[in-house]
Amino acid sequence: MTDRDRVPRLADPLERGRFSDGHTDYTVRASSAVAPDSFQVFADGNAADIVLIVSGINSGHLHATWGAAWRAFAPDWKVWVEDAAFKVFYTGHRIEKRHGGGDGVRFCEG
Repeated sequence: MTDRDRVPRLADPLERGRFSDGHTDYTVRASSAVAPDSFQVFADGNAADIVLIVSGINSGHLHATWGAAWRAFAPDWKVWVEDAAFKVFYTGHRIEKRHGGGDGVRFCEG
């Protein structure tokens, strides 16, 4: 074992936390350590597999951009991912998994 093997890996200071839908693990990463204006969500530890980018946090003009492989997912799933990502971004608490097909999602019919 070399000295390099003994050095612990430093945590990514931009990583805010993780959550799971029971199938995929998602990581939430801020755009900067100080006053980030956006965050990204990527899947299964692969930073190249962008699920969602939310920008405009500081201005209040929020814009969600979905990764190409994730755009066709069901609207209720997308709402859940956005909600879970915001909770993790702001609190750092892990959301264990999604329960059921739409828990917590309500639509007003008039």
